[in-house]
Amino acid sequence: MSAEVTLLGVRHHGPGSARAVGAALERLRPDVVLIEGPPEADPIVGLAGDKEMVPPVALLAHAVDDPARAAFWPFAAFSPEWVAIRYGLDAEVPVRFIDLPAAYTLAADRPDPDGGVPGGTSPSDGAEAQGAAAAVALDPIGALAEAAGHDDAERWWEDVVEHRAPGADAPAPFEALAEAMGALREGGAGAGRRDDLREAYMRGQIRAARRAGHRRIAVVCGAWHVPALAQMPTVAHDRALLATLPKKVRTEITWVPWTHRRLSQHTGYGAGIASPGWYHHLFAAEGDPLARWMTRAAGLLREEDHPVSSAHVIEAVRLARTLAVMRGRPLAGLTETLDAVRSVMCDGSDVPLALVHDRLVIGDALGEVPEAAPAVPLQRDLARLQRSLRLTPDPQDRERDLDLRKENDVARSRLLHRLRLLGIDWGTPSRSAVNSTGTFRESWRLRWEPEFAVRVVEAAQWGTTVEAAATGRAVERAARAVELGELTALVEQCLLAGLRDALPAVMRVLADRAALDTDVAQLAGSLPALVRALRYGDVRGTDSAALEGVARGLAERICVGLPPACTGLDTEGAAAMRRSVDEVHAVIGLLEDAPGEDGSDALADRWAATLRSLALREPSGGPATGVPGLLRGRAVRLLLDDGRMDAAETARRMGLVLSTANAPADAAGWVEGLLSGGGALLLHDPLLLGLLDGWLAGVSDEAFTDVLPLLRRTFSGLEAGVRRTVGERVAAGPLGAPAPAPTGPATALDQDRADAALPAVALLLGLPGTAPAHRPYRVVGPLRHIPRQADRRGA
Repeated sequence: MSAEVTLLGVRHHGPGSARAVGAALERLRPDVVLIEGPPEADPIVGLAGDKEMVPPVALLAHAVDDPARAAFWPFAAFSPEWVAIRYGLDAEVPVRFIDLPAAYTLAADRPDPDGGVPGGTSPSDGAEAQGAAAAVALDPIGALAEAAGHDDAERWWEDVVEHRAPGADAPAPFEALAEAMGALREGGAGAGRRDDLREAYMRGQIRAARRAGHRRIAVVCGAWHVPALAQMPTVAHDRALLATLPKKVRTEITWVPWTHRRLSQHTGYGAGIASPGWYHHLFAAEGDPLARWMTRAAGLLREEDHPVSSAHVIEAVRLARTLAVMRGRPLAGLTETLDAVRSVMCDGSDVPLALVHDRLVIGDALGEVPEAAPAVPLQRDLARLQRSLRLTPDPQDRERDLDLRKENDVARSRLLHRLRLLGIDWGTPSRSAVNSTGTFRESWRLRWEPEFAVRVVEAAQWGTTVEAAATGRAVERAARAVELGELTALVEQCLLAGLRDALPAVMRVLADRAALDTDVAQLAGSLPALVRALRYGDVRGTDSAALEGVARGLAERICVGLPPACTGLDTEGAAAMRRSVDEVHAVIGLLEDAPGEDGSDALADRWAATLRSLALREPSGGPATGVPGLLRGRAVRLLLDDGRMDAAETARRMGLVLSTANAPADAAGWVEGLLSGGGALLLHDPLLLGLLDGWLAGVSDEAFTDVLPLLRRTFSGLEAGVRRTVGERVAAGPLGAPAPAPTGPATALDQDRADAALPAVALLLGLPGTAPAHRPYRVVGPLRHIPRQADRRGA
């Protein structure tokens, strides 16, 4: 008695195909189910029946010697292959994968992660994915749709397959589709070499099932392959093809979670399904899927404070069905549904519709795999930490604030920093909505991506736990670091991650490199990271004392070498050096201490002396002989802000720089450096504003054209209020005189009304006494009261 082989050609991730496969298997009752997929997964296919296995999930295969060489085979609940797997497990019949083994796929120099597998948009599977690639000369779905008189292939496929309910004759649609694919392949849409190899291997697996004594064999594969599997060539023919395969590589395979969002991506490890959330709804919804979809859309919009009622749902369903009739479709598809949502629920706006598309049409469903699934020790340690720290992987962006004074939050912070060292950017530092300048708070944006499973396997070479792997990776990065800035940033990361075992090795490399590095720009760029690292000892409980000597040594060398390093810089070099100077100035105070035993100045004093030296180095014989004006002006501003230079000296230096003896471009750069920290000093010191106005008015027409872009850039960086007030002062003139007092009705003061407000103001300020007779205020304008200076000090 010969075996009966039924070929069920499908489109991967199609809900209509999935329903048809389920109905056909129930009718055929096969004694073995063969599925397109990697045979290495046969030993773990039984995990798909575990109650903890929740799709979307994916098979992950990787080369043992090179984990970066990996491939995924994604499955969703609406994937025909997943339905076939679950049928076989529930019916207790063997389930086998029959595609080309992953050991051959990964043997290629650049493996195709989607190579014709259930989740992939294979370049050879034109019948299974929209937009077939170069391996197929024709798009089968497009050709079939065109033959049926449709210009939209995707909409035609939805009408004839995805929206179709299985009928009494369940295999009939597969027979019709097989006939159509056979006609297309005979008409010139030939298979590529990769398809030839895959189909030869599949035929060999079908023969093996026959030899094993199976009589009712069901094969679930891409519809494009059905004609090649129906026509069995000789065994010698297939063996000759397979003899050309490359040498196998040793592989490991497991189940990993997947997401609907990744299924929607056409690149990388996606599947190119434009609407996985919509497809899942069509497959899972009971009753009328359109009404249930509209109800979900209304609920989502209401959560986002859009005024959507049940009447909107009823009208949207009616409109979608009307559009389907007008467009000649048997049922309302995604296009009609979204058109109705836009018109009825979104008032014609695409902004709320984009929310519906992102959350419902695509969706953020994240699958789950059981603990029994094979995993490297590092993956198990990561899963243990996720459970103990209550950090659940989520495919959506989640903001998380950590209080580093709490032990659990410190552990969470260390885990996220360790993963970043390993290249697993589950969390990225973000700006908190809560303004805080302290070091006890960290803000993170968390988002879990399926590809992290590959990176975990890659990182397993560094250790079996997250801490050990991060330590090994840090030591390796230190040995390979080229620039000093890389090492200081690595030290900061090690402290943030709490890697005590990695710090000694990294610090040795840092000390050696810092002693030999003579590039002041690199030294200046490295110091801030070291000083920031020194701050973590108080909050995180890490010992950062070893950093202090290196940091002080860098600071001393910067103080000595900065003035010569700033001489003769061009515009771009001066701008880069200004940023370095600002960063060093911001952290130098954290290293300040008392004078040493030899009577040497404190570090802050030495830094101030360095800034004075910068301010004095004016070009005497051209730009190459001095410090650029941008840096000289910035040095003056930093000294002024620190109280180490008074306003009179600043005005004197400004007058010298803005004199006609200096080049206008250099003077404009000096002004930019002076004002880059904020322009409020122009408002508080009319003399400075007058000097600037006088210089600008005296610049020649030719020079004015040259310096105008620089001046526009300088003043565009000032606060809007400062720019407006400066303009008013210049328009009012003369700039050397005090600002005129406001005139008009607004200056009239109603003393009785002002006195009536005093009790409330005193209560707000927490001042004793509310009686107007004891008025501790000076009235400076209508309803504007401030305490007198003596009373403010007393309060």
